[in-house]
Amino acid sequence: MKILVIGNGGREHAVARKLMQSPLAEKVFIAPGNAGTALVGENVDIKVDEFEKIAEFAKKEEIGLVFVGPENPLVEGIVDFLQEKGINAFGPSKKAAAIEGSKLFTRDLLKKYGIPSAEYAAFDNAEKAKQYLQEKEAPVVVKADGLAAGKGVVVAETIEEAEKAIDEMMTDKRFGEAGSKIVLEEKLLGEEASYLVFTDGKNIKPMVSSQDHKRIFDNDKGPNTGGMGAYSPAPIVTKEMEQRILKEIMQPTVDAMAKEGREFKGILYAGLMISKTGPKIVEFNCRFGDPETQVILPRLDSDLISIMQACIEGNLAEQEVKWSQKAYCCIIMASGGYPGKYEKGKEITGLEKDSKITETIVFHAGTKADNGKVVTNGGRVLGITASGNTIKESIDNAYKAVEKISFEGMQFRKDIGQKALNRKG
Repeated sequence: MKILVIGNGGREHAVARKLMQSPLAEKVFIAPGNAGTALVGENVDIKVDEFEKIAEFAKKEEIGLVFVGPENPLVEGIVDFLQEKGINAFGPSKKAAAIEGSKLFTRDLLKKYGIPSAEYAAFDNAEKAKQYLQEKEAPVVVKADGLAAGKGVVVAETIEEAEKAIDEMMTDKRFGEAGSKIVLEEKLLGEEASYLVFTDGKNIKPMVSSQDHKRIFDNDKGPNTGGMGAYSPAPIVTKEMEQRILKEIMQPTVDAMAKEGREFKGILYAGLMISKTGPKIVEFNCRFGDPETQVILPRLDSDLISIMQACIEGNLAEQEVKWSQKAYCCIIMASGGYPGKYEKGKEITGLEKDSKITETIVFHAGTKADNGKVVTNGGRVLGITASGNTIKESIDNAYKAVEKISFEGMQFRKDIGQKALNRKG
């Protein structure tokens, strides 16, 4: 089977690599891909929002399955578009992808079905939002309603910070139309974890737990990013907690979406806050996380193509999904200045050294090939991922691998996985 992966990040590199391990995979194309995806498949010069070109290519190459990585094309309805043209595509429909496309839709859904979450209020007027704040105590979370590449969330420690965030989103249009409506939420207290499931719209199959690191600097300081690192498993998600997550959050959400006429097929990602009273939803995503995918998929011992087909066909209950007991850690190496302005075109050296270490995988994100060299081409550049028999071992191996790579202005966090070590120790 020929497969087309849509996207150009570390997530798509991890997916393409896993798909190529399948005995069912004849060839993997990646549109548009990056310098790393070119090592496992063939890059195609088509952007993620060029639906017609994607469909034409899929027909011409007789693609058996399209995997959509990023949230934007999913929210815009690419799966419906392709399926209407008779092209087999994996991911939620436009109606189902609203679970990520609109924070307000999701909050209303959770409230309606009694799924544990934060208290919230929604506004389309900046002054009314500020008036609401006067009755509340900080900290408060300010969220753009629409998609903002993982950056449309501000955890304001003071009311003044919250008011500034409201102005940036609603008045200054920092995130464009995504900030025309905002949601104000109570800040949930506890430790965050990421929990993903495969679903066919009715049945779910859990993935292994992980934890993402959103802030740019060590000790969770600085602005939010798309994610600066991850590890799996997350010790905060005990076996007992996992059962609660599945019973109280994941299955009820899949059931709720079906009842609303928005059957969700694909990958449902829950950003959770684990507190003393149990798990609560911070956010839902309609796809694999990045960089969580880079630590989850290497642990998958079952065939990814078979799982995706089972989700599409509605027979996931019969599908076996097995996971490795190994731990994985991913450290994101980012361009200087990210998540603000940054320069591109910086040569990356040392990649060949890491390719010789068996427990290390270098996932490319913002990279491109340039006259035989690999250069930076985005904010998050590489995801250096390593395995180990323990979380500590995987972290140590990942940082050893990071030391071998260099590019001008590079930055990375030095405390990825520290929460896991603190909890275990």
